[in-house]
Amino acid sequence: MAKALKKLPGVLSFQRCLMVTDALFFNVFADGSISPLPVVRHGIRGTQNINKSGTKDKEGASAKSAPREEVSNIQTTDSAKLDPMAEKLRVRFDVRFLDLSSALFACAPGKTDDMEDLTAFRQGLTAFIDKGKESAGMTELACRYARNLANGRFLWRNRAIAEYVSVRVRDRAELDARFDALQVPLNTFDSYSEAEKAVAERIAAGLRGQRDVSLLVEADVDFGVRGALEVFPSQNYLENKAKGFARPLYCVGEASKNQDKHSVQERGQAALRDQKVGNALRTIDTWYPGYGERGLAIPVEPNGASLDAQLFFRNEKKISGFGYMLRAGDMDPDTPEGMFLMACIIRGGVFSESA
Repeated sequence: MAKALKKLPGVLSFQRCLMVTDALFFNVFADGSISPLPVVRHGIRGTQNINKSGTKDKEGASAKSAPREEVSNIQTTDSAKLDPMAEKLRVRFDVRFLDLSSALFACAPGKTDDMEDLTAFRQGLTAFIDKGKESAGMTELACRYARNLANGRFLWRNRAIAEYVSVRVRDRAELDARFDALQVPLNTFDSYSEAEKAVAERIAAGLRGQRDVSLLVEADVDFGVRGALEVFPSQNYLENKAKGFARPLYCVGEASKNQDKHSVQERGQAALRDQKVGNALRTIDTWYPGYGERGLAIPVEPNGASLDAQLFFRNEKKISGFGYMLRAGDMDPDTPEGMFLMACIIRGGVFSESA
């Protein structure tokens, strides 16, 4: 049994073992050709639709002096739409899985940390990682990541409105797996198909350090209609937004020069941010206490943070990634707790604890 520790080191961080690129958007035409799908900035005249709480007392105001409510809502906004001649949307990204042994980035004592405790922690963590790489728990994690490639979860809202989604996963060798994404479960992780297992075998090999594993993922999304249909890349957070500006969308590349400033302007190629894709791939936590009641997988986060639910599902330290990390030397990588801790290490991040 490993030495019982009271706190994590004052400096403790892990690098990601799951490296993801931005997911770029393309138009797909009937002849199989593709073109980058742009984000465009334009003006719109909408209507004011505000859920008002309470009403102002306007009794006594004459018709002449009563305030007139504005009905129009004139805005500048970004949008992304398929080319009018396109048949499908294609979303493309690369993902690479790194050796779990390279995950530990920094481990150093804080001002009050005991060096003997730090040494014991490092030894316990290293032993856990070594056991984890060869465990059945690692195989299960790889299958879960593979399922989230196969089911197209990374498409987010685009998946929700699709009629048909085809996902293709390839490596630099012989792997070429294809999936009918809408038929692959989102919230259960069992009964894996042979194609999912083939992808998982590559993922596990990368995490075990057996070979360099980089996968090219492409999803073709058919929305069941033809024409300039709106699709949904990531949005940008914008602080102190200018009045009358609705939303900026995420795009890559440079905007075309010499565009007419009084017309629709292209901003760059639409894309989903790498963080959003990564969040989808690591939505594999069905071990948290509330899963039996909710039936929904959540992203692997040390405190079980879920943006959808606006809740922390692992807020108690004993069931959090931080609590499990403290006991890493005694963790079994084949248990739900051990698999969650491995997934936290793969996720990366800062686990430092102050006095």
